[in-house]
Amino acid sequence: MAGDGVLWPDEESEPQDLASDGAERRIDSELELRQAAVPATLHQERLDKALAQLVPEFSRSYLQQLLAQGCVRLNGQPAHKPAHRVRAGDSVVVEMRPTQQSQAFRPEQLPLDVVYEDAQLLVVNKPAGLVVHPAPGNWSGTLLNALLGRDAQAQQVPRAGIVHRLDKDTSGLMVVARNRAAMDALVRMIAAREVSRQYLALAWREWSGPAQRSVQAAIGRDPRNRLRMAVVDLAQHPGKPARTDFELLAGSEAACLVRCTLHTGRTHQIRVHMASIRHPLVADALYGGELGGAMQRQALHAFRLAFTHPVTGQAMEFHAPLPADMRQALDFWGLQYNAR
Repeated sequence: MAGDGVLWPDEESEPQDLASDGAERRIDSELELRQAAVPATLHQERLDKALAQLVPEFSRSYLQQLLAQGCVRLNGQPAHKPAHRVRAGDSVVVEMRPTQQSQAFRPEQLPLDVVYEDAQLLVVNKPAGLVVHPAPGNWSGTLLNALLGRDAQAQQVPRAGIVHRLDKDTSGLMVVARNRAAMDALVRMIAAREVSRQYLALAWREWSGPAQRSVQAAIGRDPRNRLRMAVVDLAQHPGKPARTDFELLAGSEAACLVRCTLHTGRTHQIRVHMASIRHPLVADALYGGELGGAMQRQALHAFRLAFTHPVTGQAMEFHAPLPADMRQALDFWGLQYNAR
């Protein structure tokens, strides 16, 4: 999540542009040459990781493809090994052609529910259905595009300041950095688990077990279905440790409302852990949750976000009310939720 992001130029742009990280760009109708010097902060980093930070519009996998195709030169020589360690001051030249991915980093005028804003960061309440970052099938209309369209300053911050994600159909709070210093600090805080994130989940079945329980189970790619994540045995399958705390807030014979506290941030963590204890989320078809209560998307909402301001040191805490579809589902099952 580092590197200084710049937009792929429009066809009418000048043939040469200077990015904020000093990477010079030469462009014709099909080809771009990106030139950059490796900064001291990337000394002894893997070449593919360094490229991902120097050229943040492109995924690491795409840049690895360029390496394999001989499109990267290091100090004037072709470079092919992603694991090669770069040194501060090394000259890097990357030959690229326009792709949907590179062109996805464009500003768009999209509505955003901004809960808080100052010179260093934003807190936004993301609606269900909004994709956070451009990806195959969603190259436009994302939160990143909206951030670029809202504030020209976001163009100078990697990934427009996005430091964590929510699934497309999960609603709720996200913090976004507005400058590089705030972004680096927030990334460190998230890695150190100093950002508290709590969710409300509406799940199937009457709650089983104690009202408060903790699930500590590693999560990795489902070996039987590569489109899903799953609880895995690390002795047999790749994955990462994960912990989620659950607290029952309201329940009936058919469904339960649960507060979920993340201690790690694995892909689909709450959805996987809830399914693993036989409480799949309502309308979460990927993990076995049937439709119900008029919900058309997984019933998961990031309702609370708390952290120490990375610049002022002030304690920050934000809450987002339940969206209308989840309130309607609670009413359907006669479940009460006290926002306090």
